[in-house]
Amino acid sequence: MNASAGSEPQQLIVQDNLDQLLDVVPADLGAVLVNHPNREHLVEVVLDLGRRPEARFQGCTAEYIREQPITREELAVAAEAVGPFGSDNRAGIPSTLHRISALRSRRGDVVGLTCRVGRAVSGHVGMIEDILMANLPVLFLGRPGVGKTTVIREIARTLSDVLHKRVVIVDTSNEIGGDGDVPHPAIGGARRMQVADASKQHQIMIEAVENHMPEVVIVDEIGTEAEAAACRTIAERGVVLIGTAHGCFLENLLKNPTLSNLVGGVTTVTLGDEAARTRGSKKSVLERKGPPTFPVVIEMRDRGAWVAHDVAESVDKVLIDKVPKVQLRLRDPDRQVTCLEVAYDQVEAQMVAQLAHTSSSTDSSTDSSEGAAFAAAAATATAQRARAANLAGIEDLVSGVIGSSSSRAGGSSDWFNNSGSIRASSFDAAAFEGINADIDPWSWVERFKSLSETEALQELKVLKYLNGQNGVLRPRNHSGFGGGSPGDAIVAASSSKKKKRVTKASAKGH
Repeated sequence: MNASAGSEPQQLIVQDNLDQLLDVVPADLGAVLVNHPNREHLVEVVLDLGRRPEARFQGCTAEYIREQPITREELAVAAEAVGPFGSDNRAGIPSTLHRISALRSRRGDVVGLTCRVGRAVSGHVGMIEDILMANLPVLFLGRPGVGKTTVIREIARTLSDVLHKRVVIVDTSNEIGGDGDVPHPAIGGARRMQVADASKQHQIMIEAVENHMPEVVIVDEIGTEAEAAACRTIAERGVVLIGTAHGCFLENLLKNPTLSNLVGGVTTVTLGDEAARTRGSKKSVLERKGPPTFPVVIEMRDRGAWVAHDVAESVDKVLIDKVPKVQLRLRDPDRQVTCLEVAYDQVEAQMVAQLAHTSSSTDSSTDSSEGAAFAAAAATATAQRARAANLAGIEDLVSGVIGSSSSRAGGSSDWFNNSGSIRASSFDAAAFEGINADIDPWSWVERFKSLSETEALQELKVLKYLNGQNGVLRPRNHSGFGGGSPGDAIVAASSSKKKKRVTKASAKGH
């Protein structure tokens, strides 16, 4: 990936065929939405039996469209207006990109509909034009609704119509090419293979390569081990693969045993004594298992804020607790794309700084929706990383105590007294009413595992495990226990008892 200061602005052209989706919902709801001031930002309409209908917009905002709840008759009419639902409870509107998903009761009756707006957007390719020109496989990560499918749809059109490549789309839910036998014009000259059964998507992926000689295969929502293996097979045959997967960060893939092979996989390696001393690490370390299926992973933090990883480098750095360098690609309200090389842990700060710069240099009459997107993306990413850090810290804490029987002795802890029990001073009696002051660590862990995240974080804060910054737990490569883990403290206490007994025995002998 070649970082550049910026690229030529590319105009975004949006086609949504929204009127055809509004014909499906009850007439009074369509009348409200067709003239709604935020119509162009509408993401989906939710119709649940016995509840008020809800419209959801970009930026996590939602509003009720009317006070009267949805009736069973309205749901039946809406379901009848769309095509038949498949085994995945999804349907579409012919010649559009809209998706309607059904909620069913135990009897199989439709009790809710999610009417998702599908938009064909031209102009996203400017964010990764250099990567596409380099003919590199790319995997897009991002939360649902961030625009992954929209982007790969535009990539399919660009690769087929502009770069004149043979492109085949494996379209499991008809979300990329639209419903019906004739694909939507938004995919250009790319060919589309429909998948009758979502569980057989991996078979269609292999069939696409064996039967249709593509140069590029595009697949949405890679989520199973069989699909990950199919991706590996396709890559080994020299076909460029463009795909998407749910997950916010590269670490999500590394911790997912089903999908970790997409980024090379993780394995445990035992080092010799000399190698461990040279590295300054433990004898058992984590390493990348093999070359990544996707050499480039892009985290879509928001529609105008992407983080591009050189996967091999980033994974290797993460596994040795170092911070990798990434490319932060931002699109400002003027559609100018800026590419910055930053440390991975500085991405959110750079997004906020870019927002401040954009806000100060943008005319007041300019549409600031992209600027607002930067702020929303930065806030969302910060919250997600804080939650991930909290969960990782809790996981380390519990696993540290549970695994203490195999831990090496040594270290000390402010948590434990000489008997191996948690110190009474560590607890706030008001916060932990009903808990004994001196508590057996094993009993504490069993109780701790059953707590919710909020309760666990509250307890950890009282126990002084938090570092005091924004409620985030200490990093995983720091113990937070005075140099040892809880398990180390228990083993150390046990070892100390043995030493005392030996000392007393020796004194009696003398």
